[in-house]
Amino acid sequence: MAEKTLKITLVKSPIACIPKQRATVEALGLHKLHETVELPDNAATRGMIFRVSHLVKVEE
Repeated sequence: MAEKTLKITLVKSPIACIPKQRATVEALGLHKLHETVELPDNAATRGMIFRVSHLVKVEE
């Protein structure tokens, strides 16, 4: 059985956000608007998504 993944898309710019949130977006592997990455569904990824939930869209 394949490992579960999350599709994360950057939908809002992190320019006006605090530096910690900008670093979190970068750590997720997102650089440009509407860029999508697939990451494993684990506690670490979920925690990062929680920090920047107002900037990203998540699909399971």
